[in-house]
Amino acid sequence: MRIDLHAHSTASDGTDTPDELVAKASAAGLDVVALTDHDTVAGHAAAAAALPPGLTLVTGAEISCRLDGVSLHMLGYLFDPDEPELARERDLLRDDRVPRARGIVTKLQERGVPITWERVRALAQGAVGRPHIAAAMVEAGVIPDISAAFTAEWIGDGGRAYVGKHELDAFTAVRLLHNAGGVAVFAHPLALQRGRCVPESAIARLAEAGLDGVEVDHMDHDAEVRARLRSLAAELSLLPTGSSDYHGSRKECGLGENTTSPEVYAEIVTRAKGARPLTA
Repeated sequence: MRIDLHAHSTASDGTDTPDELVAKASAAGLDVVALTDHDTVAGHAAAAAALPPGLTLVTGAEISCRLDGVSLHMLGYLFDPDEPELARERDLLRDDRVPRARGIVTKLQERGVPITWERVRALAQGAVGRPHIAAAMVEAGVIPDISAAFTAEWIGDGGRAYVGKHELDAFTAVRLLHNAGGVAVFAHPLALQRGRCVPESAIARLAEAGLDGVEVDHMDHDAEVRARLRSLAAELSLLPTGSSDYHGSRKECGLGENTTSPEVYAEIVTRAKGARPLTA
């Protein structure tokens, strides 16, 4: 089985619609794909309706979190999307994206960057985020590619045009995901090129609080980091996952670039009580 447990659609900052995503996942030879848009489940219904034969859909979301002053992402799998407390927090996280993005655009305009809020909003078919602002900057010829925006010079964490956003406490995220019957996996925990990361001691604290797993095999983890995380996962009895973090044309990675073992996937499904994987 080929299993990719981290992919985004136009419901957040991916470039493929949910139906295009599942079609491409099938064409890429995947058996299982997880739709994990940022702070939203808006793409689930369309992806489920378009599922090709032979492909299983794992519903999920990538939740914006903070721990000890550091931003991080928590992948939630197979939770009940209607559980009220988690749904309320997702709404808060999603709704804060608009004023935050407007603030970033204003800061960029004050620095002479020729982009408009209207263009950024048009680029975001779903929840607006920094990748859409970066795409507008590329269009305007300010930077060569999207990754160039995520620096201290521009809109990277703590950068000149950075604006903070509402983020859920990471321990609260684990609790809410479990209360909704879901499984919690720490996304790309040591992706140092993205900015500050929490220390391994913080991952241990999250494990004590019930964290289910850590994303080990990811495009932003080199071989040394993957080995460290795999060892840490074994030490803390965490499930080691692998995935592409696919965003369509917005990132240079393909579906199935990294995968999760069938054994780990089976354990995730066993632990989940809020929803079941979907098939055509």
